[in-house]
Amino acid sequence: MTPINCKVEGMHCTSCALGVSKYLEKQGMQDVNVSFATEEVSFTAPDGADSKEVLNGINQMGYRVILPEDKPTVRKIYHTLTFKFVFCLIFTAPLLLHMWVNWSWLHRPWVQFWLTLPVYITGMWHFGRSAVRSLLNRMANMDVLVALGATAAFVYSFVGTVVYGNPDYMFYETTAAIITLVFLGNMLEERSVKQTTTAIAELAHMQITTARLINTDHGHEHIHEVDNRSLRTGDCVLINTGDKIPMDGTIYWGSGHANESMITGESTPVSKKEKDKVIGGTILEDGSIKVYITATGKDTVLSYIIELVKQAQADKPPMQKLADRISAIFVPLVLGIAIVTFLGWYFIGHTTLATAMMRSVAVLVIACPCAMGLATPAAVMVGLGRAARNGILIKGGHTLEMFKDIRQVVFDKTGTLTTGKLQLGEYRFFDITEEAFKQVVYSLEKYSSHPIARSIAAAWKSAGELPLQQVREHKGLGMRASDKSGNEWQLGSFRMAVGLTEDDSHNLYLIKNGQLAGWINFTDEIRPEAATVVAQLQQSGIRSILLSGDTNRKCRELAKQLGITEVYAEQSPEQKLQKIDALMKTAPTAMVGDGINDAPALAKATIGISLSDATQVAMQSANVVLLNNNLGTLPLALGLGKHTYLTIKQNLFWAFIYNVVAIPVAALGFLNPIVGAGIMGLSDVVLAVNSVRLRYKQVTA
Repeated sequence: MTPINCKVEGMHCTSCALGVSKYLEKQGMQDVNVSFATEEVSFTAPDGADSKEVLNGINQMGYRVILPEDKPTVRKIYHTLTFKFVFCLIFTAPLLLHMWVNWSWLHRPWVQFWLTLPVYITGMWHFGRSAVRSLLNRMANMDVLVALGATAAFVYSFVGTVVYGNPDYMFYETTAAIITLVFLGNMLEERSVKQTTTAIAELAHMQITTARLINTDHGHEHIHEVDNRSLRTGDCVLINTGDKIPMDGTIYWGSGHANESMITGESTPVSKKEKDKVIGGTILEDGSIKVYITATGKDTVLSYIIELVKQAQADKPPMQKLADRISAIFVPLVLGIAIVTFLGWYFIGHTTLATAMMRSVAVLVIACPCAMGLATPAAVMVGLGRAARNGILIKGGHTLEMFKDIRQVVFDKTGTLTTGKLQLGEYRFFDITEEAFKQVVYSLEKYSSHPIARSIAAAWKSAGELPLQQVREHKGLGMRASDKSGNEWQLGSFRMAVGLTEDDSHNLYLIKNGQLAGWINFTDEIRPEAATVVAQLQQSGIRSILLSGDTNRKCRELAKQLGITEVYAEQSPEQKLQKIDALMKTAPTAMVGDGINDAPALAKATIGISLSDATQVAMQSANVVLLNNNLGTLPLALGLGKHTYLTIKQNLFWAFIYNVVAIPVAALGFLNPIVGAGIMGLSDVVLAVNSVRLRYKQVTA
C-alpha cells in the first residue's frame, strides 16, 4: 500500500472534486480524499497498482496534477479568474448599457454579436471545457448549467440575427452577463475560500527562513547564512534576538526566551536554556543561543502539525458526505427541471419561444450545487485553522463534528489535572542503605515513561546505577526486575505492596524478595487552570469525572479541591478501558490523559484528548492534542466543535433553502437570467463569509 498526496489544479467546484474522487475509486484506490477548496488530493494505492498511470488519468480528465517534488509554477495572469472577469466586463458593460441609453449603434444586432463573442469564447474555454470533461466522466458539474444557459441565449440570439435581424430576438446581453457574473462569483468565492485556509498558509510561511550555520575550522567558528531548507540533522546554528528558529533542535549554548504562540497558542514567551528543545518556525524574542539541529523537513514539529491539519481538512464529516450525495444528483435534476420549464411554458403556457427559453435559462443559472458542496468544508477549515492557531491539533473533520455530542469528560490525574512535575518528598528505607535504595529506585525508574518515574530518574541520577536484568513495566502497577545477585525487585503502587503493609498513603513502594524495602512520597502541583476548566464544563452541563490509577485517598482529595464529584481510583489500564466503555454507553465521552496506561482508554473514548508533553503512544492514540500542554484550551476545543457544527448547519440551511426557493421562482418566470446569475455567483460567497466569522466569534463549551 502506497500513500499518495498531491495537488490537483483546475477543479472549479465540488462536482469536479466528486468526479476526481469517483475516478480514483473506480481505479481501485483506497482512502480517497479530494478537497476542492484546498486542491489537495490523497489516496492509498494498493500493491501492484501503477500510481503514475492513475495520476496521468487525472491529467487526461483536464486537470493538472502537482506532486510534492514538482517545482511550483507561477500562474499566468490570463489564467486567473480576476483577468477573465475584467476582460469579460469590458465587453459586457456596453451590452448592459444599451438597456438604459438610447444609442442607436448599441442596438444593432451585429454590434451586440461582436461584443458578445469574446465573452462567449472566454466563457466556453473556461466553463465549456470543464462541462464537457464532466459529462465525459459521467459526473455533470455546475459548469454544465452555466455553459448550457449561456449557449442557449447566444445561439438563439445568433439565429435571430442571421435569419430575422430583429432586436426582438436579441439576448446577447443575457449571454455576456451570465458568464461575467459567474466569473465574478467564482472570483469572490476563490478569495473567500482562501480566507478559510489561512491557518495552513501562515504555518507553512513559518517554515521558510534563513539560518546562521556554524562551521568549525581548526578550532575557529565561521558563520554563513544559508536557506534553512538546506540544513541537515547534526548541523549547528547560531540564533540571535529576533531570529526565527530555522529547524527543531536542542540548545547546547546560551539562553533566551522563545515566542511559540503560533504553534502552541501560548502567548507568554517560554524560557529556554541549555539542553532545552526549540521548535522550528518559532521566534527567539531575546537572548542568543547555539542549537544542534535534531530534525529537518517533514520530521519537524511544524511539518507534522501542517500535515495533520491538511489530513483533517480532507477528512469528510458525516454531514459533508450527505451533501456530496445530494450534489451528485443535483445537476441532472436541475437539467430536468429546466427542460420541464421550457416545455411547460411553451406548450402549456403558450408563451413565445424566447420567453420559454429565458425562463429555462434562468433555472439553469440560478441553481448552485457548489453551495451545498462548500457548506461543510468551508466551516471545517476555519474551525481547524482556529484550533491550530490556539495550540489545539484536531485529527480529522469528523472529530470536530463529534465534539458537539460530548456530555462527559474523563480526566486522568497525574500529568493531566496536575502538572506532572513531581517533587520528591519524604522517603524511608528498611534493611538497606540509603545509597543502595536510591540506586535501585533510579535503575528501575529510568526504564519507565511515567511522569513520576521521570522525576525520580532526574533527581537520583547521581546515585549511580545498579545493573538489572529482565526489567519489565507492568501498566498500572509498576516495575519488576532482578539483579546479578538473584534479588527480585519490585517498585510500584500500593497494589504491589498489598499484604506487606496496611499503609496505603505513599506513592511508591519498593519490594525486595517479597519484603517491603522502602517507600517514597511526592508532592504534585495542581494545574493552575484545572479548577477553571472543571467549572466551565459544569456550567456547560458537561460532567467531569476523575479516573486514575492513584490511591483512593489522593484522588478524592484532588477531586474535592477541583469540584469533581465522580471519582474512580486505583484503576488498572484494563479497568480504565472497561470504565470508559461503560461511561460511553450512558453518553458520548471525552477522555483526557497523558501516559502509556491511558492509551487504550484514549483510543476507546468518543474523543481522546492528549497533552503535548504526553508520551508518543498517548499522542498517537488521541484524536486531539493540546500542543501547548495547557488544559485551559479544552473548553475552547469543545466550543469550536459545537460552533463549527452550528456553522455547518447554517451553511447547509442557506444552501438548501437558496436552491429550494430560487429554482421554483425562476421556473415560474419571476426571475431574470441576469439577476439569477448574479445571485448564484454571490451564494457561495455568503457561505464563505459566514464560515470566516468562526475565526473571530466567541465560542464556549
